Amino acid sequence: MSLLRTLRIIHEYVIAYALLTLLGVICLLFCVWALLMYPLLPRRLGTAAGRFGIMAGFRVFAWALTITGAYKLDLSAIDSLREGPPVILAPNHPSLIDALLILTRHPNIACVMKAELMSNVFLGAGSRLARYIPSDQPRQMIKDAVADLRDGGVLLLFPEGTRSTREPVNPLKASIGVIAKHAGVPVQVAIIETNSPYLGKGWPLFRRPNLPITYRVRLGRRFDPPEDVNTFMTALEREYTQQLTGAPQSQWLGSEAGASHLGTYSQSSQSSGR
Repeated sequence: MSLLRTLRIIHEYVIAYALLTLLGVICLLFCVWALLMYPLLPRRLGTAAGRFGIMAGFRVFAWALTITGAYKLDLSAIDSLREGPPVILAPNHPSLIDALLILTRHPNIACVMKAELMSNVFLGAGSRLARYIPSDQPRQMIKDAVADLRDGGVLLLFPEGTRSTREPVNPLKASIGVIAKHAGVPVQVAIIETNSPYLGKGWPLFRRPNLPITYRVRLGRRFDPPEDVNTFMTALEREYTQQLTGAPQSQWLGSEAGASHLGTYSQSSQSSGR
């Protein structure tokens, strides 16, 4: 291994671990503040403060991703949702970092998230202050999501329910159609494209990525509130298929191989220096 290659690997390890440490510090500091504010602030004020604080904190992290050269980010498409009507934002989900980056671009996003994350030491207090919506009880999740949309703002919901393991997307959850129908709001498709499997399903948290990583979010079709959920879900899946044809993540997302394909790709990338 050449000296230049060795120095590059060391640099990538240092950058990756420093960024993860920064993210942990941001989350912990905000959670301490949120834990103190939760019983003191009225619900509406607390929700607004929580969502704005999450946006601001994650924006600092996104700035660090860019300034260190770790990521080449293009998230500007999401800005068009500001000051707009209530909408469900429905991205594909190739990476663990997806929600974090989307939340940097809008001060009033309600996020549907796994219930265990809402008790996580790094995320729990902040997500509770922001009144994010746990997904473990589907009926209650739908009820809470509809109520939040009727208050205005954006609902962030990944229709796959988890990170992608196959191309173009995993099977979609019909809950997004049910929420859109009952709330009477449109569904805005967002397309995430990234050239790295870093933090995808099956990627160990502390494995070194190859830097820089290119990451882009663009908007796809906006669907009107559905009358028939089944018809809507078919059209939504077709939209992802069309939009993600030839996307960079197709390099590691196999149609059948899923996470095992990702693991094989990431190992070969590490050894070849891709």
